[in-house]
Amino acid sequence: MTISWKIYHLELDGPFTIAKGSYAHRRCLVVKIEQSGQCGLGEISEINYYGIILEDVIVKLVKKRRFLEDVQLDSPEDFYQKIIKLFPEDPFICSALDCAAYDLYGKLNGLRIRDYLGIEDKHEPAYTSYTIGISDPQSMQDKILRKPWPIYKIKLGTDHDLAILNAVSEITNHTLRIDANEGWSEAQAADIKTRLEHLNIDLIEQPFARSNYAATKQFRSILSIPIIADESCQGKEDVATCHRYFDGINIKLMKCGGITPALQMIGQAKSLGMQIMIGCMTESSIGISAAAQLISLVDFVDLDGNMLLKRDIAKGVSFQYGKPVYPNESGLGCALLQDEKEWEN
Repeated sequence: MTISWKIYHLELDGPFTIAKGSYAHRRCLVVKIEQSGQCGLGEISEINYYGIILEDVIVKLVKKRRFLEDVQLDSPEDFYQKIIKLFPEDPFICSALDCAAYDLYGKLNGLRIRDYLGIEDKHEPAYTSYTIGISDPQSMQDKILRKPWPIYKIKLGTDHDLAILNAVSEITNHTLRIDANEGWSEAQAADIKTRLEHLNIDLIEQPFARSNYAATKQFRSILSIPIIADESCQGKEDVATCHRYFDGINIKLMKCGGITPALQMIGQAKSLGMQIMIGCMTESSIGISAAAQLISLVDFVDLDGNMLLKRDIAKGVSFQYGKPVYPNESGLGCALLQDEKEWEN
């Protein structure tokens, strides 16, 4: 097996703001593993609030490259057991390698990964939401009008959240999802509760700081809308704790370490009667295609990261008015649009 990587700059279609900050582009690292004439792709997004700096990632990959290239891909699950020992504290790296392993394994064996995993496509799968970043109310209305979509995720966590909700409700009666990204105080949540319950909202994501379980528990006790953990649920070790305070969890492959641990988290959450969302970072169709393999196993989908880009660097699973469309290709179904030669190895 050989491994190589390349940094890409993903320019967004416009400035994107959440409670944690604003950005107009993201860097990502595309990781490629090759064996027997086939290659698999994985992706790492550079996320500052997760402490991910791509140069640091590359240093770690270089340090462990010899061990990685000694691995023979017999199965993705077996491969994951090896890489988690090499990178026990690096779920973003594990995710890229795990997803690349699934992609490569599928190509080597002529299998779509959903078929390999025994995941049947639902006749009516969960539709993905489309995210409207924080701005002034008029600008957020304009973004909705420019992008007709069945479900909108509305980013909140400002001092004008009520004005945003009022503006959004004036122009659409479509399903809304609210994501405060840890941005609310208990007083803010109390002030906005009544308005939330009079809108067509099917979930509220991470209203309070990730460790403020007491506020989440109290808010959940007076709210009729499900509350979903995002920042509070990084990996499988967090599921049981989140079960005590949240109605569901948002699984992101980069947070948890890839498809293999995500499947474990789905099993855990289902056994506890929790609702499950599959989510994403700002990423290309490589990362989105990996996460999309799991859509039929979850209740909510938020896989619009590539739709927020000015130009995607890859092709793969796409969405038509929210509904997933899968390429009829082996592996994850993704490929770079322009596979340049300048790969580091």
